Amino acid sequence: MEHFLALPVWAQALTATLFTYLMTAAGASLVFFTKRGGKKFLTAASGLAAGIMIAASFFSLLLPALEQAGASGRASAALVLTVGFLAGGAFIMLSDVLLSRMAVFKGRNKGGALMCAAMTLHNIPEGFAVGVAFGSLAGAQGALISAVMLAVGIGIQNFPEGLCVAMPLRRGGMRAGRAFFVGQASGFAEVPAGVLGALAVGFVSVLLPWALAFSAGAMIAVVCSELIPESFSENKFLASLGVVAGFTLMMFLDIFLG
Repeated sequence: MEHFLALPVWAQALTATLFTYLMTAAGASLVFFTKRGGKKFLTAASGLAAGIMIAASFFSLLLPALEQAGASGRASAALVLTVGFLAGGAFIMLSDVLLSRMAVFKGRNKGGALMCAAMTLHNIPEGFAVGVAFGSLAGAQGALISAVMLAVGIGIQNFPEGLCVAMPLRRGGMRAGRAFFVGQASGFAEVPAGVLGALAVGFVSVLLPWALAFSAGAMIAVVCSELIPESFSENKFLASLGVVAGFTLMMFLDIFLG
């Protein structure tokens, strides 16, 4: 612990966000244990991913954004969350329109691209949050423990989130290796974001509520436009079971680790 505390804050944030990234990669690696033909399992997994993303949008993104923006007053917090959420949703809807016009993103490839974009956006403010936590240490060991626990909590949450990106791609026919690559790549955004957050703690802290709300809007838009329609068209019962289970899992992790 003393050796870790002696590191520069950017190095501490780098180490912590590398851990959270590896947890995302571990979750994405589950695609190697599924078969493309297992439609029932993949349908349930897509529902699970939808439930996880819905819960993460509220518990991991909107609630922290409200807590941070609330210091400036209720009116300011309402503005930040409303504008940020709408902007995130509009970004995904506009991306959906643009990707539909590109031949390379026809069919299920478009949904995979949107999923990867939404999860990457989701991971950027999480990386910021870890970086800000380490950048605000001022050498205090108690604060270091809190920052480490934040990174551990986000890392545990990232495990099912890696599945959220990789599994729908696998379900759409993508090879397991490629689906894993895209899934783990979505989590790497936390690493540079964490270092930036540690180095520019004051500036990033101001932008963090906006980034959290923006990511929440993007994730909800992807769930509604891609995950829910595809999974429910295959098997309504399994998809519903997956959504409820995914939401419950993420809600428990966020509350227990929060």
